[in-house]
Amino acid sequence: MARKQSTKSGKAGSAEKTVKDIRRATRKTYSSEEKIRIVIEGLRGESSIAELCRREGINQNLYYRWSKDFLEAGKKRLAGDTEREANTAEVKTLRQESRQLKEALAEQMLENRLLKKSMIADGPEELEDDI
Repeated sequence: MARKQSTKSGKAGSAEKTVKDIRRATRKTYSSEEKIRIVIEGLRGESSIAELCRREGINQNLYYRWSKDFLEAGKKRLAGDTEREANTAEVKTLRQESRQLKEALAEQMLENRLLKKSMIADGPEELEDDI
């Protein structure tokens, strides 16, 4: 009798694992826009959070996590933390151009300094020749 129970629990464990795997594979993923829409709808307060979560098919804990992330991001943005990682081609191109312009400016400044030094060095000799 004990053997039958262990095989049943083994099959049940396998079935539970299969169900979990299927749920994990078919889990809905939400885009940023969908998350923002849901959080803003919850912040409006037109319906309860529980009702909103039931309607959207999400857990309340997930809603509150999204809400916290949303509010923290807004807080950072308002505080002036606007530094973002450059990932667009345009920004990368602008950074490369800026680097090239800085190098050109440094070369011009160096050349200007060398010319000034040569003028200072040549200056007293030219004055003696003129006298």
